Amino acid sequence: MTLRVLVVEDDREIRCLMQSSLSVEGFDVQTAVSVSEARALLQNTPPDVMLLDLGLPDGDGIELVHEVRKHYSLPILVVSARHQEAQKIQLLDAGADDYLTKPFSVAELLARIRVALRHRGTTLDAAIKVHELDDLRVDLILHQVQCRGEALHLTPTEFKLLARLVRSAGRVVTHRQLLVDVWGPEFTEHTHYLRLYMAQLRAKIENDPAEPRHLLTETGIGYRLAAL
Repeated sequence: MTLRVLVVEDDREIRCLMQSSLSVEGFDVQTAVSVSEARALLQNTPPDVMLLDLGLPDGDGIELVHEVRKHYSLPILVVSARHQEAQKIQLLDAGADDYLTKPFSVAELLARIRVALRHRGTTLDAAIKVHELDDLRVDLILHQVQCRGEALHLTPTEFKLLARLVRSAGRVVTHRQLLVDVWGPEFTEHTHYLRLYMAQLRAKIENDPAEPRHLLTETGIGYRLAAL
């Protein structure tokens, strides 16, 4: 089961970091940059967990904590630069499950998400860390790709794209989802990015890029990484 995470954060750098890190771990990530945008996403597709910044352009995140608690039981993790004890207590009393102070490590963020979900009775499936098929081996932990017994050098974007496909190995990932997860939600119309980088990956991975065995095209839908 793929769990949905809503990231409410107006800082682009932090938002993209959280989105890419969570996507690689197998989460379906949606992002919002304001209270109003978060409200709309909550109504349309309620997430399984929400990560919430406090200082948003159209209001304070604590307002959203109160609103969410009236209607949903999902875990709420506040991620904020505010470190005052009184502020943390106020948010926890309002219904937040946890409070993570910026700057934070991705490992700690993931651990706190796992704890919050476990307290709700949800156990995460083990994330895929290594993909092996025929002559291709992708190790997401070590950030290594080997093909035909040789180490491949991938650019950061190439690796990010391949890692996203590894997380859904055997399943189709739509053009839109790949663009959102690899480049960001503002790039959903830039399908030429996908064509370019997929061609580059195939040139490095496939024996015959014109007849790929690993990186498969699902015409009009997206791409799929072949799996057993």
